[in-house]
Amino acid sequence: MSKLQAALKRVLVGRPMSSGEMEHTLLPKTIALPVFSSDALSSNAYATQEAMIVLALAGTGALQHIVPISLAVAALLAIVIISYRETVRAYPTGGGAYRVSKENLGMYPGLIAAAALLIDYALTVAVSMTAGVDAILSAATSLVPYRVELALFFVILVAVANLRGTKESGILFAIPTYGFILSVFALLITGFVRCAVDCPAAESAGTIIKPASALTFFLILKAFAAGTTALTGVEAIADGVGAFRYPQSKNAAQTLAIMGILSISMFLGISYLAHATGVVYVHGAERTVVAQVAHAIFSGGPAFYVLQIMSAAILLLAANTAFQDFPRISSILAGDHFMPRQFLSRGDRLVFSNGIIILSVAAAFLITAFNADLNRLIQLYLVGVFISFTFSQTGMVLRSRRLKPKGWHRTVVVSGIGGTVTGIVLLVVVITKFTGGAWMVISAIPVLVYLMRSIHKHYGDVQHQLDHPDRRPVDRRAGHQNLVILVTDLEEATAQAVGYSHHVQPRSISAITPDRSLVDGWRTLAPGIEITVLGAGGSVTKRVRRHLKGVRDSIAENDFLTVVVPEILRSRNTIEILRNLGKQRLKAALLRERGVQVLNIPVVKGDIAEGIDLTQEPARNFTVVLVSGVHNATLQAIEYAGTLRPIQLHAVSLGIEESDTSALGDSWLEEHIPHPLEIEAAPFRDIGAALRDYLSSFEADGHERVVTVVIPEFVVPKKRHQILHGQTALIVKRHLLFVRGVVVVSVPYHLD
Repeated sequence: MSKLQAALKRVLVGRPMSSGEMEHTLLPKTIALPVFSSDALSSNAYATQEAMIVLALAGTGALQHIVPISLAVAALLAIVIISYRETVRAYPTGGGAYRVSKENLGMYPGLIAAAALLIDYALTVAVSMTAGVDAILSAATSLVPYRVELALFFVILVAVANLRGTKESGILFAIPTYGFILSVFALLITGFVRCAVDCPAAESAGTIIKPASALTFFLILKAFAAGTTALTGVEAIADGVGAFRYPQSKNAAQTLAIMGILSISMFLGISYLAHATGVVYVHGAERTVVAQVAHAIFSGGPAFYVLQIMSAAILLLAANTAFQDFPRISSILAGDHFMPRQFLSRGDRLVFSNGIIILSVAAAFLITAFNADLNRLIQLYLVGVFISFTFSQTGMVLRSRRLKPKGWHRTVVVSGIGGTVTGIVLLVVVITKFTGGAWMVISAIPVLVYLMRSIHKHYGDVQHQLDHPDRRPVDRRAGHQNLVILVTDLEEATAQAVGYSHHVQPRSISAITPDRSLVDGWRTLAPGIEITVLGAGGSVTKRVRRHLKGVRDSIAENDFLTVVVPEILRSRNTIEILRNLGKQRLKAALLRERGVQVLNIPVVKGDIAEGIDLTQEPARNFTVVLVSGVHNATLQAIEYAGTLRPIQLHAVSLGIEESDTSALGDSWLEEHIPHPLEIEAAPFRDIGAALRDYLSSFEADGHERVVTVVIPEFVVPKKRHQILHGQTALIVKRHLLFVRGVVVVSVPYHLD
């Protein structure tokens, strides 16, 4: 990363935080409320409206049912909140519906709940941003042509805020959240006072809507299902318990209760005032239901505009709930090997940056694909919500019956009622919204479940092969090594490769070149090493691989075959990687060649002292083997390191989680590895930087003192599987490319 890029990143994201600062990022209830409840609270801005749209199909007279329907929705909301309070206490590490379902209903129900939540969070961002932009456009109609661009801008804005850290984004979003709460309660209090005397009429009052269908029980049920948008976001606190200050379960449960009281009060109050002021709302109306009520109650004064601004702000920032929970659920799934392990990594600000970025991309895709149309997006919204509700509450019933904790009868009754009602609502939502777009979510869930199951199977297969006793490496020592030097020039790096190769004293040593004109110069540089000109036909990579296969067939089966790739660098600028792109591709291609190791000797021009014979053997070669786990790939790398005749062999694990340290140490001792394991911290989770700091103690100069870093890499047979593995080796090699006196060797372990 260039200095300019690093400076820009610091401005946008902030200074890196060490892992030891994790506790300082935990949230008090006052900040946790806006962080995890903005989605649930903001849904009150459109929940009443959604139910009224359905009722309007039966004509103006049907709108009188909005209050009883709202009471039913509020009762369901109370039941779900009570049930989730039990979930928070039972699962203090978070995970919500996924953890409850997986533990009590089985793996596939757990994956269905997880898939529904992930899709729902992506839709939450898209819907929130679109709804917020709609609120802005209600006051600034000239911006309508830029609807999509505005929504995408706000996605980026909220994403960057979340990349700065949970606490920082919480403080930022607390103002609009509390502002919205105060504005709505000011509206409700003023409205109740005015309606006690003479309720003002909304601008749409008296509008006649001709019935398009009869007022049937199913239509009432459909309106009830539409009104349950008030429940969106309720599960967020249960998913993010780990973000709360200690005691986490207690604080999360209290915050959930506060959110429930606020949400129910606002929803019922808005529904009552909509009925009392005679609001008649149809799809496409210029002002939302809340805007019409506020305009009537506040007589269009400054308070009306304050409420509109706060409504727009919280609708835009309601997406913050998804930005908190999507990365957390993804990390939990990654920890269970159902998602790529990159989702486990925390960024500079101790947040799950990869999850935030993926969520932003998914939301941006939805906004663009649906042209920021709220009515179209909302059709997709409730399916995932009610799947997670139903599975979670059913799981809590089974858990309570199995474990019988204190008060389990109450949990069974509450969660049983909640699971039954949300299951019924789920069926209604599926039936009524299927053709409107819900089919996309219903179709996407099994696809996502299949992908997660496939990822889990892949990780299981990899672990099985890495641990399989039949694939344990044999005991290989110094002398079981064969070196082939790739000669593409006769500069300093090539000379240093000659000296390094002589130090190893391999069983055989040879050189190859694609350029016949280099042969005479090579014989002067390294008269004792035979050089072969590669045959014609194909690219240099193909010709090198063809030659190596011939060498591999001619040496002992258990011997190592290493291709030495010298690389001269003009500067320490990362642009050098692009300048030598052909060599980078060659090294990557050779890693896929079975039975071949790739040893890279990079030399920066400025590091070369005048008058030094680089073909001379280094006096000291320190070898460092990177250890991420104790398995066949690591054992093979340690044996390989021994064939390089190091003066010292160090096995080092960098940046391992503190909770895994003991397990790694026990595994190391069980394998009776004759080298001590060094565990080095990487407080800022930057493995490359931590390794550079560790290597600095060897004071390598590339001439007298050389450090060889051995990186065990397992190579998957299908390139598409590579995305499932953290590119740690690639990152380490990039960091070490410009470190003076450091040689890097990749020891691939091929998986079937």
